[in-house]
Amino acid sequence: MTVIDTPPTTAPTADLPAPAGLRKTSDWARRAPLMPALIFMFIITQLPFVATLVISFVRWNALRPDLGKHFTGLSNYQAVLSDPDFRSSIIFTVILTVTVVVVSLFLGLLLALLLDKPFRGRGIVRTMLIAPFLIVPIASALLWKHALLNPVYGLFNGILTGIWKIFGSDNPPQPDWVTEHPRLSVEMALIWQWTPFMMLILLAGLQSRPADAIEAANMDGASSWQMFRFLTLPHLRQYLELGGLLGSIYVVQNFDAVFTITSGGQGTANLPYSIYNIFFTAHDYGQASAAGVIVVIGSIIIATFALRVVSSLFQEEGR
Repeated sequence: MTVIDTPPTTAPTADLPAPAGLRKTSDWARRAPLMPALIFMFIITQLPFVATLVISFVRWNALRPDLGKHFTGLSNYQAVLSDPDFRSSIIFTVILTVTVVVVSLFLGLLLALLLDKPFRGRGIVRTMLIAPFLIVPIASALLWKHALLNPVYGLFNGILTGIWKIFGSDNPPQPDWVTEHPRLSVEMALIWQWTPFMMLILLAGLQSRPADAIEAANMDGASSWQMFRFLTLPHLRQYLELGGLLGSIYVVQNFDAVFTITSGGQGTANLPYSIYNIFFTAHDYGQASAAGVIVVIGSIIIATFALRVVSSLFQEEGR
């Protein structure tokens, strides 16, 4: 009888964790390529803001060099917030932002529902509808001021003239849109520019709807309105919030339309234009910096809500 010697079996050993020093070295090796970009972003974003924050506590008016530059605490913030023109610019900024965002969301939803349906030439129509968002903002404002709203040769008055002539009027009205309706002029230009942005976000939401739920609703005999109300609209809720918050961040900071169309006159000065006026017209660098800090704080608050919505949107898509 022969005995075969078998090698002793050993239980598989679990991978031992890497030493702490080796893990730290590996982490730094992964992060090191990002350091130049982080340092560059810190230099171009945070250092100017820190400088603005410091200047906001300093009395510094270039038109009054005899006063010198000295620390004044919160007096610049008090002067800015007690200025009736600045308070009116805050009110107009809120009205402008809410109006532009709400109307752009509504029109963007209608256009997104249209483009979600297959039809011949949909790609061309989609490209044409996106075009306003691709135009440089200052060029868009100039287009509205001169090509559309001009009282002599503008497109709007040309259309009104044609309509009045159809009804037999020989003296059609020629309204001066910028002078008579300054706020409406700025709002229309921004709505035209931001509607494609809302349309793209909502179109992405429409195309991400679960196909099985839509098929089940069709089989159950649900009408188009019922499908929109109980399936499409709840699904688009986060996309509507995302578009509204992102649009608010950008519209609050808009300067081109106000500067180009109305130059801030007739109650159309928003916060960025007011800061521009304080800095370049009054040359009060301390108060301009204080106003800028106030706008940055407001933008940070809005951006915080936007980031939360984006985070919840990604979590919902990952389920």
